[in-house]
Amino acid sequence: MAAIKDLENRARIPWYLWCAALAVTSAYVGGYWDIAWHRSIGRDTFWSAPHMAIYACGILAGISAGYMIFTTTFGKNSEHRDVSVRIWGLRGPLGAFICAWGGVAMLASAPFDDFWHNAYGLDVRIISPPHMVLAAGFFGIEFGTVMLMLAFMNRASAALRPAHERLFLYVGGTVLCESLLIKLEHISRSDQHNARFYIIVLIGTPAILTALAIASERKWASTIIASVYTVFALAFLWIMPLFPAEPKLGPVYNQVTHFIPWEFPLLIIVPAFVTDLILQRTASWRPLLRAVVVGTAFLAVFIAVQWPFANFMMSPAARNWIFGSGYLDFSTPPRSPLARYEFFYREPTPAAFWRNMAIAALMAWFMAWIGMHAGRAMQKVRR
Repeated sequence: MAAIKDLENRARIPWYLWCAALAVTSAYVGGYWDIAWHRSIGRDTFWSAPHMAIYACGILAGISAGYMIFTTTFGKNSEHRDVSVRIWGLRGPLGAFICAWGGVAMLASAPFDDFWHNAYGLDVRIISPPHMVLAAGFFGIEFGTVMLMLAFMNRASAALRPAHERLFLYVGGTVLCESLLIKLEHISRSDQHNARFYIIVLIGTPAILTALAIASERKWASTIIASVYTVFALAFLWIMPLFPAEPKLGPVYNQVTHFIPWEFPLLIIVPAFVTDLILQRTASWRPLLRAVVVGTAFLAVFIAVQWPFANFMMSPAARNWIFGSGYLDFSTPPRSPLARYEFFYREPTPAAFWRNMAIAALMAWFMAWIGMHAGRAMQKVRR
């Protein structure tokens, strides 16, 4: 028994799981970098560094997924054969097939994006047809990677499970990062006194945190996932301005001499911590009741911390390298609410505001309910 335990302790997470985790990291770093590039320089090329980081995700995911699929299909003694699925005559973990499909979509988006730029000029918006193909491919790789991590984690021995849990929650953190990255245009500090802002943030967020927390069975899983998002956002905020950049596209409304990052991270970590506390104390509750409690608490706590923090971010005290509210990209008009440090109110009347807040509450409940059921289903993943 001692020899078996020693063997388990010396075992390592397979390289192809690390490769998959590196793939999703590369895509998120490249995506954020690409947005900063457009905010700071404007003009880019197919071969720009952020694009290469993004497309490296598809290559790394392809290497990881291809290795697992081909060794399972053609390897006589493959350890994955008994826990694999069969698709088109090939065998492998389900997550590997999903990663492969996502990688194909990501790589296909590259020439599409290049064509779009050549045909219609620079698209500075996050939501455009080629970017949505790219996002679909990346979410496919992320979902496939989550499924891979799940299968290995759920099959792991007691000695190996903690290491798999940590990698699983890190990948979960990149899922949250990418979910919020694609919403950046709608969650700036000028929007944070609108009910619509809370609706947009809540789309997916409680579901991701709740599902991955329940699936991992780790005590502070939601807080760890939110911490990954917070650390990445702070690192970008503090590191990117250290590198020089200047606009190569007009009109230039603000003088830019360095890369312009996005804003200070949302305070998701606070409601994530409260979510963990509630999940720990309501394990025996019915999913619907549990979802209502989690959703209500998440929304209430998020409003309680983000609303006053948005006031602070509009103040001169936040216009420094720590909080970064003084960073404006070259294309921000001087009369815009963001440049004037003012809130832009999208609900025309108090009635419209409270109606949207009611929708936000329903969204929080629904997302938490989805997370409850998804998390329980994820606990059963073995292939």
